[in-house]
Amino acid sequence: MPDLVLWGATGQAKVLFDLVHGSDRRLVGLVDNRDIASPIPGVPLFVGEAGLDRFLHGRSGSETLIGGVAVGGGRGADRLMLMDLFKARGIALPTFVHRTAFTAFNAVIGEGCQILAQAAVCANVTLGRGVIVNTAASIDHDGVVGDGVHLGPGARLAGEVTVEAFAFIGTGAVILPRVTIGAGAMVGAGAVVTKDVPAGVTVVGNPARVRMKEGATP
Repeated sequence: MPDLVLWGATGQAKVLFDLVHGSDRRLVGLVDNRDIASPIPGVPLFVGEAGLDRFLHGRSGSETLIGGVAVGGGRGADRLMLMDLFKARGIALPTFVHRTAFTAFNAVIGEGCQILAQAAVCANVTLGRGVIVNTAASIDHDGVVGDGVHLGPGARLAGEVTVEAFAFIGTGAVILPRVTIGAGAMVGAGAVVTKDVPAGVTVVGNPARVRMKEGATP
């Protein structure tokens, strides 16, 4: 039975704990940069890299140790940095797929992805590293999703959509076919995106439009 350690001690950790509960993966520790109480009874929390290293130094036995990064939202770059931190310590990064999720036989899924309850990753989809496909989100055929992207609950990507690295797609958003979402862009909850979104901007509404900064001239 492989042992599992998660970096992150908020809601995403609870979601991943539920995902592995009853499986052959046993959650043995949480790591967080804050000195807070563990949100999961009986599972210890270690503070920062120093706490993780003390935990690793004190481990006994030959159980395989795997890791997951329970950091969601628009923090994809942080998620990949923490994945690399785990890898540097010899901690493998599996993909987590909920028992109720669907993944097509020919989907290509990068390391450390999280495909949560009732999500769908359809034919010929490619996911990069550390992608989160949250509860009931879906990616239709031939989608390409870059490293560190997070699709919020219920988000819908139609066929042939491209989402570049570190973008965030909000809860219930809909991306129409053959649209590209640029790197680091944010799509607001419930938005309907009908055309390409430039890198680094935030779009909201139906149809989605760039949200202007306060005081900016349209």
